[in-house]
Amino acid sequence: MKVHHRHDWNVTPPQAIALQKQLVSELVLNRPIALDTVKLVAGVDVSVKNDISHAAVVVLSFPDLQPVETVTATLPTPFPYIPGLLSFREGPVLEHALEQLQHEPDAFIFDGMGIAHPRRIGIAAHMGLWLQKPTVGCGKTLLVGHYTEPADERGAYSDLVDRNQRIGVVLRTRQGTKPVFISPGNLADIPSSVELVMACTTKYRLPEPIRAAHNAAGDF
Repeated sequence: MKVHHRHDWNVTPPQAIALQKQLVSELVLNRPIALDTVKLVAGVDVSVKNDISHAAVVVLSFPDLQPVETVTATLPTPFPYIPGLLSFREGPVLEHALEQLQHEPDAFIFDGMGIAHPRRIGIAAHMGLWLQKPTVGCGKTLLVGHYTEPADERGAYSDLVDRNQRIGVVLRTRQGTKPVFISPGNLADIPSSVELVMACTTKYRLPEPIRAAHNAAGDF
């Protein structure tokens, strides 16, 4: 798959923040994902052990969620762990993995944030500019913002708000489990991001593409 290389990854934390502030204006956040045109959906995750990063991208058919392709990549972790700068830690190994894809997904779900980020450019948003495909962030823990707890039923959600801006939703994908934090990355909007995640979620808390990517990324 062609990945649009936007900048060097070898940057300092202040340079990384400056890049985020520069790139965020390019995000397209008012374009619904046309789910009726989605045939392939990918889950994206990175596992880090002993300063080695292992990325996995798993492509599933949509809407039946059958495995199509799995690619992985491994690199030394190039960037320190700094909240809000995850994409500079995971981006290089993800670029290597994504370039290996033989099947081009119509949409991507990242284990991480889209615009639910202090500077509105989490990993799903940042890499969405490199992919130029609809991307959605599905985070397991709160990074920024406030919300009220959604009802304890599948599909219930509440708004995630930061500085008077709606940046995503807190979504209950399964009754009796903790919610997940959904936000668009690029070429997506909030309602269709929720719709895609719910369409990819079966009997588990996390959507199937993320579960598959998490298992593949941790298998090293």
